[in-house]
Amino acid sequence: MNAMQSRSALRRARDYLDLVKFEHTIFALPFAYSGMLLAAGGWPGWRTFVLITLAMASARTAAMAVNRVVDAAQDRLNPRTAGRPIPRGRVKPAEAIALSIVSLVVLAWSAWALGPLCLALLPIAMVFLVLYPYTKRVTWLCHAWLGVTDGAAAAGGWIAVTNHFQPGTWLLWAVVIFWMIGLDIIYATQDIEFDRAHGTQSIPQRFGLASALNIARAAHLLAWLLLITVGLAVGSAWPYYLAVAVMGGILMYEHAIVNPTNLQRVNEAFFSANSLLAITMLAGVILDVAVR
Repeated sequence: MNAMQSRSALRRARDYLDLVKFEHTIFALPFAYSGMLLAAGGWPGWRTFVLITLAMASARTAAMAVNRVVDAAQDRLNPRTAGRPIPRGRVKPAEAIALSIVSLVVLAWSAWALGPLCLALLPIAMVFLVLYPYTKRVTWLCHAWLGVTDGAAAAGGWIAVTNHFQPGTWLLWAVVIFWMIGLDIIYATQDIEFDRAHGTQSIPQRFGLASALNIARAAHLLAWLLLITVGLAVGSAWPYYLAVAVMGGILMYEHAIVNPTNLQRVNEAFFSANSLLAITMLAGVILDVAVR
């Protein structure tokens, strides 16, 4: 492969990574690992770790690829999203669909390898993954659908170890549901005028900026309280609760920098703050299981 071919291959790789916003994997994956570690009470082994990683990465890749194909027409009209790979012609819709199919195959194999319950839940997970972009056409509860879908990553990490539901499974799933609802509402504030003009459903579009941000705060407060219940359910030690305290501070900061009259720092609140929150969660769980 010559230098020109290498550069072309790198550009293609960047286009595909941009298509699925690979950097956003940092949101759900630490919670999947946290579920895994809490369920195992320690390190579950490399096989389980690798399979969970494959399952979560492939699930998210499939969902994002489908999302981008379904939203391509609207993305072309929205100045904020017009530069995405499909509207710009850097990735063809057929290529994105092929990527989603390959990802779903990897997800199915990973679920099979992780155990019978993971495999039994796979069809439900696929429905939630594929239908999410359509929910924005019909209901402002689309944020909750996304929360349930992403929250399944945390529950999946737990179930991959135990092969059955436990109280902690449901509690950690609920944490991610309400955390994702809050952050997705914040993200949706960027498109409130576009959504109103084109009929896209969202909580900001339906209730206005001030009410939407209050709903996001309430969702994040509930997620933080549920984090405490997760620790109580599994008998966590002090490092976990220290991490929960730090996560509370991060959520407070996130909501302090976004308000109805100033949305300039939405991306900082959405990506930077929540990436730090997810990493803090995983670090707290790692130290927690180490101490216990």
